[in-house]
Amino acid sequence: MRKILHILTFGILIYSCSSSKVVNIKTKYFDENNLKISKSKFQRILSTNKLLDIPGDSIHHKKLTLREKRGKITNRVLLESLLEKETNQELDATKPIVIIYYPGKDHCNSSGSTIKESRKIWFKQLEDGINQVAQTKPIYLYKDNDGLEKYNGVLTWYKDPEETVERLFFQYHYPCSSFVVISKDGNYISYFGEFGKEYVWKATQIMNK
Repeated sequence: MRKILHILTFGILIYSCSSSKVVNIKTKYFDENNLKISKSKFQRILSTNKLLDIPGDSIHHKKLTLREKRGKITNRVLLESLLEKETNQELDATKPIVIIYYPGKDHCNSSGSTIKESRKIWFKQLEDGINQVAQTKPIYLYKDNDGLEKYNGVLTWYKDPEETVERLFFQYHYPCSSFVVISKDGNYISYFGEFGKEYVWKATQIMNK
């Protein structure tokens, strides 16, 4: 009996020690260049709204990332083909491809109380502006459709074909939704996280040159 008690006591001590180690692990903070910074500096930079907070290389790491990225893809033709197959519509190879990307339900895109009519107006204005600057329409893609039911009767969303758009442009789950505009030559501007219509119009105008 005494031996059993000793074993139980020893087990409880080990569990307590391991539990305290987990609790005491401090979150580490990194800037957009993956350099360690203080929590106060991290929060100060985040408050400027020029960068986003994303997961780091560990569950105890937080990292900043720029909200806009520019680059070039090597095979726009393949992307066009995948999008045409998924959406059952033909794309104009001379026009920019404008993609609004929904990563799945999160605290950002599931909050708020915007009514359906307001959403219709917002996206109608978005599409009108894109049409004015580039005579094209955006394509709405999702990774996970959980939470998209609020767009019923407003927008038609399509599955990201073979997760191609995520792989090319959206490395992380950025909050709310993001967008990317790809020029006819494969150059692109991507913007991460919640955005205004004006950002999409400006990017589309630049990529239409």
